[in-house]
Amino acid sequence: MKLSCFLSLAFLFHLNTLLGQLTVTGTVVDDSGQALAGVNIVEKGTTNGTATDFDGKYQISVAKNATLIFSYIGYNTTEKIVNGNPIINITLTEGMLLSEVQVVGSRSSKRTATDTAVPIDVLDVADIATTTGKVEVNDILQYAAPSFNASKQSGSDGADHIVPASLRGLGPDQTLVLINGKRRHQSSLVNIFGTRGRGNSGTDLNAIPSSAIKRIEVLRDGASAQYGSDAIAGVINIVLKDNSQGFTGGITYGGNSTAIGEGWAEESGETLYNVEGKNRLDGKSRNFDGITTKIDANYGMPLGENGGFVNITTELLSKEKTLRPGFSWRKGYGSAAVDGFNFMINSAVPVGDKTEVYAFGGRNFRDTDAYAFSRDAYIQGDADASDNRTVPSLYPDGFTPRITSLITDVSVSAGIRHEMENGWNVDFNNTYGKNNFHYYIKESNNASMKEASPTDFDAGGHFLAMNTTGLEFNKYFEDIASGLNIAYGLEYRTENFGIFAGEESSYALYDNNGTPISNPASQTVATDGNGQDLPGGSQGFPGYSPDNEVDRSRSNYGIYVDSELNITDNFMVAGALRFEDYSDFGNTFNFKLASRYKINNDLSIRGSISTGFRAPSLAQLYYNLIFNNIVAGESVPSLLSANNSTVTKAFGIGQLNEEKAFNASLGFTYRKKGFTATIDAYSITVKDRIILTDNFTDQAVLGPLKVDAAQFFANGVDTRTSGIDMVLSYETWVGDAGKIKVGLIGNINDLKIKEIHNGNLNQFTFFGPFSQAYLKAAAPDYKFGLNMRYSSEKFDANLSLTQFSEVTLQDFQWVETPATTQAEADALFPVATDIYKAKMVTDASVGYQLNSNLKFTVGANNLFNTYPTSQFDGWTDQGGLADSVQMGSDGTYIFGRLNFKF
Repeated sequence: MKLSCFLSLAFLFHLNTLLGQLTVTGTVVDDSGQALAGVNIVEKGTTNGTATDFDGKYQISVAKNATLIFSYIGYNTTEKIVNGNPIINITLTEGMLLSEVQVVGSRSSKRTATDTAVPIDVLDVADIATTTGKVEVNDILQYAAPSFNASKQSGSDGADHIVPASLRGLGPDQTLVLINGKRRHQSSLVNIFGTRGRGNSGTDLNAIPSSAIKRIEVLRDGASAQYGSDAIAGVINIVLKDNSQGFTGGITYGGNSTAIGEGWAEESGETLYNVEGKNRLDGKSRNFDGITTKIDANYGMPLGENGGFVNITTELLSKEKTLRPGFSWRKGYGSAAVDGFNFMINSAVPVGDKTEVYAFGGRNFRDTDAYAFSRDAYIQGDADASDNRTVPSLYPDGFTPRITSLITDVSVSAGIRHEMENGWNVDFNNTYGKNNFHYYIKESNNASMKEASPTDFDAGGHFLAMNTTGLEFNKYFEDIASGLNIAYGLEYRTENFGIFAGEESSYALYDNNGTPISNPASQTVATDGNGQDLPGGSQGFPGYSPDNEVDRSRSNYGIYVDSELNITDNFMVAGALRFEDYSDFGNTFNFKLASRYKINNDLSIRGSISTGFRAPSLAQLYYNLIFNNIVAGESVPSLLSANNSTVTKAFGIGQLNEEKAFNASLGFTYRKKGFTATIDAYSITVKDRIILTDNFTDQAVLGPLKVDAAQFFANGVDTRTSGIDMVLSYETWVGDAGKIKVGLIGNINDLKIKEIHNGNLNQFTFFGPFSQAYLKAAAPDYKFGLNMRYSSEKFDANLSLTQFSEVTLQDFQWVETPATTQAEADALFPVATDIYKAKMVTDASVGYQLNSNLKFTVGANNLFNTYPTSQFDGWTDQGGLADSVQMGSDGTYIFGRLNFKF
């Protein structure tokens, strides 16, 4: 009886609710008549919503006088009053939501990614991340953006933990990164060892959780006049998710399987090793390692009743090390382990009809672990064969140190947008970010402490903080010609870079009494049983000492104007001017001119010219360290001298100034029904490019410092990078069965060193072939990617073929026996040149929609276990079978992913 009463009351309540409701159906298409799947449809002022299906159709029950909001990435939002109409069909026109961050490269609210005057890629990161199994942003961009390159490092100290990345073959610090259109802080790490981007400090893209990203916009054109320093190669704008309802997430699990050394040991006659048990490898066994687990969750909810939202993302990532065959002095070759937790929030709240307050930011924490170069056993009585970096009582068979780090990135950005009565839009914003990089060295020793040495060390670290305050005004004038957009504003930025010391045992050199040497005149360095001086500091990575400590700041302000004029509906011109003044080196003035002309509705030509600049980073100005450089297994005490030090000046290295660039591009876009094509040629000239020099060995200067070599940051070279970017895509429906999408991305690139600014210094010592090869390797000759996708209501399949070009490097024989003349260099080239063959990598995955809430995907990246191959001579920079090139040495990665939504 009670149950029947309850059911009756529930029925009456439901019937009463439906009396004022109307079921609305319809179809949503684009301006070419193609159905749009996944369009968000929301009843205005409520959380009631739905989305279009595979055929662009929808159904929703709403109030008879409701207003429906139709929104979709890359299209203008449309509102439609129901007014009792049960069938509402909608055509969405291409454009951006006015409440969203606009497409990077244009501050006009009327501009889209396909009609800008410069090339822009808009990447659907959520889709890529859930179908490819790639868990980090660098990996996603490596295979989705034509001229983006990132190579995982091994044996390169900090670069093992933060992967250096580049755009159009320029340096990691010559690409500006924005979050929601606001400047992102850089990493405090400066790459100083055998790695891409030597001498550079880039932005750590992997510190941003991919599950928090709605899309990534890649502007492949110089934009210093629009956005300031670092935008020589282009701009990467990461737009965070802003959905206001629903819970989504996923679990990814996978690992590497490879037999990378197969056959090589027999061919070369070399003995290969692995750190686990320090065993010899025959190159035939298959490794299963690099086990990766990623758990991510995203939740959006409305704030208020006027379209406000808060979107929260958490992400847990655990990735084990990979181990690949190496030589006796490199038993720990492979990719670093990572245990990380990410938190990101994005929010906005309307305050009245014309004002919006917004905020976003988050925290990224990573605990990383990588192997350094191995140290051999100490042999009493044999000074030549003995490695006195090893304390025999601690490691009788030698050891392989581990460089671990705690990396923390925090950021917060808040602002207010307001539309004034005269139609001008105002955006006032303040963004703060900080990177902290703290080293901990494990399974190591300080040889000069002998048996008293600890095995774990706090080695200190470095930090970089940045605060940017900006005020921007923007207005679109519809009645001037065919439309004029003007934006102008100013920015004020402060930066703070620091180095903090580790514990004494991580950096100190001890005497025979176990006391740190503070007065070399009265103290004697501890010696081994063979009578040789013992080295100090933690092996693998020496700690920063109080003498290395730095706490430096600077400020700068910029004033800019950015405009776009539609002279006619088909002809657009744009221009930007920017003035910046830095407290530590002066000022710079830059311009940009760009234009686009529509030949017809399908075909447009476009081009731009601009000047650019990049201010020397605080790390390049003040970073300093005494460290042990490993050359073919031998330890070389080395100094990296700060730019303002007396040692640097003694070698004739001048004060660092800004890099200056000139950028030109010309291309066309074509769009016809489901086919789009963009092809753009570019030329980028950079003068006074900052490099890390090779090793200087003048003992008259270095002798008192107890080091054998010194390196410096210098405005060392002029370069010209030219090439072509192409993006072709086609999508079509296969009857009612499904949709096929094919994309071809490509980049052809050529970097030339035009001049080396060595002054009176020997060119081979200042910036020789070894370092030149690393600079050029960051700009591979080409990369092509063919991406194919079939999707239906329940099933999707993805296949990606990526062709990487040949890469030429110079190995450590240049450092072992450095050339000082052209004749000596000519003799070294045949034996020291390592050529890594062009290779194709295949990725594949299939996914099935189990029900409306669950989807399962399984696949493999690098399906056929492709890895770098070169002449095998044992002189690789990183000590493994191959140096770091684009496809890496980890081999096949097999994964499964479960996506869920509620």
